[in-house]
Amino acid sequence: MASSLRSLLPKAPPRTLPRQRLPPRCPPHRRTYATPTLRAPDAADPKLAPIDPSLLQTTKTTTPKALIPHDQLIFGRTFTDHMLTLEWTARQGWLAPHITPYQNLSLDPATCVLHYAFEAFEGMKAYKDTRGRVRLFRPDKNMARLNKSVARIALPTFDGASFIELIKRFCRLEERFIPDARGYSLYLRPNMIGTQRTLGVGPPGSALLYLIASPVGPYYPTGFKAISLEATTYAVRAWPGGVGNSKLGANYAPCIVPQMQAAQRGFHQNLWLFEDVDAETGVKEDFVTEVGTMNLFACVRGKDGVKELVTAPLDGTILDGVVRDSILALARERLVPEGWKVSERRFTMRSLAEAAAEGRLLEVFGSGTAAVVAPVRSIGWKGQMIGCGLPEDREVGEVTKRMKDWIEGIQYGEEEHEWSVEV
Repeated sequence: MASSLRSLLPKAPPRTLPRQRLPPRCPPHRRTYATPTLRAPDAADPKLAPIDPSLLQTTKTTTPKALIPHDQLIFGRTFTDHMLTLEWTARQGWLAPHITPYQNLSLDPATCVLHYAFEAFEGMKAYKDTRGRVRLFRPDKNMARLNKSVARIALPTFDGASFIELIKRFCRLEERFIPDARGYSLYLRPNMIGTQRTLGVGPPGSALLYLIASPVGPYYPTGFKAISLEATTYAVRAWPGGVGNSKLGANYAPCIVPQMQAAQRGFHQNLWLFEDVDAETGVKEDFVTEVGTMNLFACVRGKDGVKELVTAPLDGTILDGVVRDSILALARERLVPEGWKVSERRFTMRSLAEAAAEGRLLEVFGSGTAAVVAPVRSIGWKGQMIGCGLPEDREVGEVTKRMKDWIEGIQYGEEEHEWSVEV
């Protein structure tokens, strides 16, 4: 009936729009992806209360845990006696911080973090030096990255220096859990979640920032030994304009199935590749981004004979690692005078394979808070195994070992450095 009535109506004249001059389409390899300035609810807003360490309330446990010998620790399985919590509301800002006995969280089934992944976290460590002093390694970098991550998902930002002060007090309380052996530490996990009880999709009106800690040893059960990677192209971890540069829980869960599949084929981790058009050749290539839990570095001798330490750039698709930044700074200070070139640039899996075939791939290693540095023996790519420069009788290359020694020397207070913050 409606269609028959519609046929009786007079036809409207055709609409004509003024002809527009469109800009020329930019080739894919020349496009830039501008990241807009993102602003979450901010504790710097005078209407909202900031984090105030002077309001800290501490309730000590009455049932302290027995310590596990450090050589029996499994990464992330053992936790300390206490936890640090701070609540935030959109009306008040940050409420008084609390240190309480380690306990379960109580969340309504409709809490927004359980439905829409309002969650961001950090990984950092506390170390005990040879004189028994407790130290943190570049905590300001962790706070800056956590603020960047939470802002990306509409959770509240906070004053990093104030939270570091609370972390110091927490570490002093839990000092007995910090192993005093080289290679061991107290892993600190700050985490923020949206806690509003709602199924509506929108910025959370309440949040919880909390800190738990775990005494740890080497990240890999095999210890400090070379690992193997599977260059992964059938799944993508991150993409331009996405959230690959934020430390969000939502970035990790989708990577577990590919990691399990790689493990079934004998590899320790995935090396995530991103297919894109090479700006110089106009050909699609597999560009190296990062490993499942680490940034990636390669030591390559160029065809001109110059040795280069190269890692992927911070283009929004990789995590801005604290250890990554530290390696770059140390390399520019200590390797460049030896004739090395240090680069943050895009490089392809094909270029690594070619360098390996020509004997120019000297070393490959990963970097991250958990593992510090991890030497790589081989990379599986397109049905071939690419050797990464390590002789069969060696587990670590010269540059990788130097980086490990330099960074751990600072972390454990053997070298006085501004990056090492005494608690």
